[in-house]
Order: sequence, then C-alpha cells, then structure tokens
Amino acid sequence: MKQLSVLGVSSLAILMGVTACQKPAQKEADTAAASSATTAANADMPQIRIATESSFVPFSYKDANGKLIGFEIDLADALCSEAKLKCEVISQDWDGLIPGLQAQKYNAIMAGMSDTAERRQVVAFSDPYFTNNLVVIGKKGVEKGADDLAGKSVGAQRSTTAAEYLAKNFPKATPKLYDTQDNAYLDLESGRTDLMISDSAPALSWLKTAKGQGFEVKGQPINIDDKIAIALRQNDPLIGKFNTALAALKANGTYDKISQKYFADVPK
Repeated sequence: MKQLSVLGVSSLAILMGVTACQKPAQKEADTAAASSATTAANADMPQIRIATESSFVPFSYKDANGKLIGFEIDLADALCSEAKLKCEVISQDWDGLIPGLQAQKYNAIMAGMSDTAERRQVVAFSDPYFTNNLVVIGKKGVEKGADDLAGKSVGAQRSTTAAEYLAKNFPKATPKLYDTQDNAYLDLESGRTDLMISDSAPALSWLKTAKGQGFEVKGQPINIDDKIAIALRQNDPLIGKFNTALAALKANGTYDKISQKYFADVPK
C-alpha cells in the first residue's frame, strides 16, 4: 500500500507539474489574444485628421522640438479617445484652413476658429468648446486704450474676429493685418504698430513672456460673445460624435482639467 501511495503521490506531482506548466502558457496565450483584440480594435477605429494653426499660444503651438502642444491638442486627444477615433493633428496656415477642409485634406479644424454666420455658409460647427473675449494691448505707460484708437496703427491677425471687430468699431484707426499672431506681435514690439487687438487668451500668454513685459492690456476685455468650435464639412456625421464626446468630457471633469491647465488666469 505504501508503494502504491508513493506511486499515487508521484503521479499527482507529475500531473500538478504539467498543470503548473500549462497555466503560464495559457496566461500568455490569453494575454496575446487580448493584445491582438486590442490591436484589432484600434485598427478598426475610424482614422481622421484634424488641422490646427501652430502659432496660437496657448491654443496650439510647437515646443522646442517642433511637437504640437497646447489646449486644443490636449482637447483633441481627449475628444478622439472619448469618441473612439484614431486622430492625427496636423499644422496648416490660417488662411488655408477652410480651403483645405473643403478640399478634404483633413476632416476637422481645431484652431481657435470662431463660429460665425459667414463661416457657416461653407462649413459646419460643433458645439462650442471655448468662449472668447478680445483685448487691446499696447506699451505700458502710454495712455492709449480701446476708446482712443483714432489715428493709431492697430495690428490684428487677418480673417479673425479681432480683425472684423477692429474694422467695424474703430473706422478711424489704421488697421495692419497679419498672416499670423506672431507677426503681429513682432510689429508691436518694434513699434511699427501702436496697439494690437487680439483674443484674450493668447494675448495674456504673450504678456507673460520676456518680449511681452513692456506691454499691458488697455481697458477692459471686450465681450463679443465669441464661440470657438470645431469646424467640419457640412452634414458630416463627425459633428454628432464630437458633440457627444465634448458633453462627456465636460460631465466627467476632463474638460475642466484641460482648461485649467491653460486658462487659469484668463478672465471669463
């Protein structure tokens, strides 16, 4: 009986050894299967391209290594994750953004673009993801403000709400329009313009840089009830996907977290 017991124990040990050897292998197989399923799921995710402008701090700009960063880049990543979309964000000159969308070079625009009646004639917009004010900035100690622009040269980026507001509300000013926000700042720094009118968030970000130390906001922010949204081709089903994803990000706190990172000191 003892010999039979030993044999039984030995057989059990062998069986357990085989089973033990099988478990890691099975676990690896399960992990590989799960990984394959995830890869397949990612491969099945719709792939879209989002265009932005890369000189609009803090919305979208490039770091020292040329990588796109900023509020809209983080928000685009979060929106695409929530909507189960595989997204690529690319840089495009401001003036070419809408023509590129119409030419189907990309699927959407996130570039601090205001939802206006004029633009709605050619593109559609998502629900807004930011409400914008304008500010007038100029040299410190020089008494020129939003109510004193007559005869002054005032810079603004071309084809923006700032440029439109300047033309409509300050006809006696001399407007100077630029292809990028950065070029408008350069002329303000050099004295080639007296003042600049701009979206408040990028202007306040620039004032905190070394180049902006000698300048300040003149007067109070100008509330124009400007809504910034994602621009898409008309009747694109992505509009609904982005709206649903944006609502989810606002509900779960992700939107507030991203916004606080970039706009903690921007007046509402």
